[in-house]
Amino acid sequence: MEIDGLHLVWLGHAGFKVKSNNIVIYIDPYQIEEDEKADIVLITHDHYDHCSKEDVEKIMKDDTIIVCNEASAKKLGVQAKIIDAGKTIDVMGIKITAVPAYNIGKEFHPKGYGLGFIIDIAGKRIYHAGDTDVIPEMRDIKDIDIALFPVGGTYTMNAEEAVEAAELIKPRIAIPMHYGSIVGTANDAELFKELYSGRAYILKKGL
Repeated sequence: MEIDGLHLVWLGHAGFKVKSNNIVIYIDPYQIEEDEKADIVLITHDHYDHCSKEDVEKIMKDDTIIVCNEASAKKLGVQAKIIDAGKTIDVMGIKITAVPAYNIGKEFHPKGYGLGFIIDIAGKRIYHAGDTDVIPEMRDIKDIDIALFPVGGTYTMNAEEAVEAAELIKPRIAIPMHYGSIVGTANDAELFKELYSGRAYILKKGL
């Protein structure tokens, strides 16, 4: 997907690649076929399908910067820029803000366990929700150009709940994720697109 010089690729599950001005950012790479090297890697939490040492090693180069919480850095066994919810750091001129991501009524992702990210790049704001349910902190997330919402259910929001989150945040474009691999199907993505009142796009894997 190309938007005003920003290139966004869905890598499957919750993984994405973001490119702009020759800077390459990966988010939660898992079972990827990509071999383009990363300038920045963002990891939302340390579950195997988000924090995959094997996949991170595929895209690492000597100066790749990894941004994650302490548990993820420990699992990857790398030096990383440690970030917690509510904090913002600047990496290569890109502002990266960590925001809360957690379950309500489930025990898979307790509050404080994982992160979502807001990435300010090329004049755009991208929100990757991480593994989360609809949470009160979403009311504070504003001015988002592209939002990536999990829709697969079980461990995260389902499609209907993701619509609720999208209606709170009101991104200019909403994109479903976290389906088609471990949980969720393409039908969940289609349902999200059908129910959401705003602009929603379903990305094809690798495009």
